[in-house]
Amino acid sequence: MIYRCSYLVPALLPGLIMAQAIATIQVYLSNSGLHGTLETIKARGYLPVPNDLVMPNLNGFLPAFCGGLFFTLSLGAGLSLLALAAAWAWGRFPRRKRTLLMIYSLCGLGILIAVNFRGLNLAASAYFVCIPPLVFRAALGGPPPAGRRAGGYISWITVGSGLLLAILWFPHLDSDIFGKVRDRLLLSNRIGQQFNQFYYDYTLYAAEVLKSLNQKTLKTCSVADVKRAPVARALAKEFAKHDYLNRGSDGVADLQVTEADSQFVLTHRGKVVMATTLKDLLSRTGPVLKEFSDRTDRQAFFRKTVYYSLLIGLPVILYLFLVDLFRFGLGFFLTAGRASLAAGLICFCLGAGLLAVFSPGSDTGGDGVAAAGALESENLHDRVAALKMIEQKGLEVAGFAGYDRLLGSPHVAERYWLVRTLGVSRQARTYRDLLNFLDDPQLNVATMAYYALGRRGDRRAVAEILARIQASRHWYKQWYAYRALKALGWAQSRNAEMGQKGVFFKGLDAGKGMRGEG
Repeated sequence: MIYRCSYLVPALLPGLIMAQAIATIQVYLSNSGLHGTLETIKARGYLPVPNDLVMPNLNGFLPAFCGGLFFTLSLGAGLSLLALAAAWAWGRFPRRKRTLLMIYSLCGLGILIAVNFRGLNLAASAYFVCIPPLVFRAALGGPPPAGRRAGGYISWITVGSGLLLAILWFPHLDSDIFGKVRDRLLLSNRIGQQFNQFYYDYTLYAAEVLKSLNQKTLKTCSVADVKRAPVARALAKEFAKHDYLNRGSDGVADLQVTEADSQFVLTHRGKVVMATTLKDLLSRTGPVLKEFSDRTDRQAFFRKTVYYSLLIGLPVILYLFLVDLFRFGLGFFLTAGRASLAAGLICFCLGAGLLAVFSPGSDTGGDGVAAAGALESENLHDRVAALKMIEQKGLEVAGFAGYDRLLGSPHVAERYWLVRTLGVSRQARTYRDLLNFLDDPQLNVATMAYYALGRRGDRRAVAEILARIQASRHWYKQWYAYRALKALGWAQSRNAEMGQKGVFFKGLDAGKGMRGEG
């Protein structure tokens, strides 16, 4: 019998399947809660984001399932790998099983305490309770008996080539790693663009699960229990600037304010969180709401584990699946040892080849003269690097000779970074060019156009942005458009004219808080 594949992938699959089941339910419940919040906001006369065209999707199965894939390929992958490592230790140290059991139990208890430290978090706990035991049990059997000897040889080759790749990739794991993957691996080809589009079609459904109140786009508040009507109106107006929208006395609000003597008690869904003064609520509204959000945030530990699982767990899972795929195919023609060696070599070469994509050119440094020369280069990476430098130094991109040619670039990454430079431009013609990019067929470019409009601080764009929010069928575009409105000093208001649904307020620097992650 030819041993064609390892036991690693079959052991990991139950954990990934369980993660997908939990994540689908978790995202669906989150979507349902958001739908209820948006219906309330809409009924009160505010502008909902996402809008009426997207809201029905929140009650569908497909967005919940596809959004759940994010957690499956991050936290699900990370926990499955940890359980696989625990099973490996269990099988290699038979005389230490009691000690290992104690260590595993203490680690599990510590993790559950961390997950529920700020309050009971059943959905997040389900991942840590259900996934590791499944993978641990599936992995205990090890390789099939007929291939046990080959299995050890295969495992060492798989692990060795993987560790070498990890060492090579480690210097590139900086804060911009996901941006580099997007620009150089995904946006540079049609298949990658399809993956990129899928991610941005469904990522906000998953992201909503992880967000604290301060990170959510829209929240509800209630000032019905504030005794003095003028004070209640002043608080509602201040809260609206930070997207806590007054839902009145009906239902349960994210932020409930109650006046008690000289104190104002802030409550989150029936639970008292903190008390403060009227002076702080009106003069330090932002910091007070940030503290309120921090105290009610139950997802902090969950967010961190998801992030590190995405950074480490997903690449390792993909590597193991690819190794097994190549090993299985080569096993029809080669012996187990040779198929394993060839599979490890192929995957190592693929990983090293992808790494080479990150090497050419420099993304920073230089001056205007260097940028002018780079923009005329035939090398795409050189032109993109020049655009990054122009944005960082706040140079006027329209002053460079290659500007008109860049406007019609067929390369998504090039248009993306060109649009970002338009955010620091102040010429009238670049404002008109920027408006044209709102209709770019590539999602990342269009969202960066909203980001750039917010960064420019030109309030002429408000009417255009509002109209597009209400007509858009894509949540991610609406999210960026709304952030641009906030950067321009716009705030929600029930009493504004139809179509504007907002007011301007002072005290916000245009572009403050705007970051271009899209």
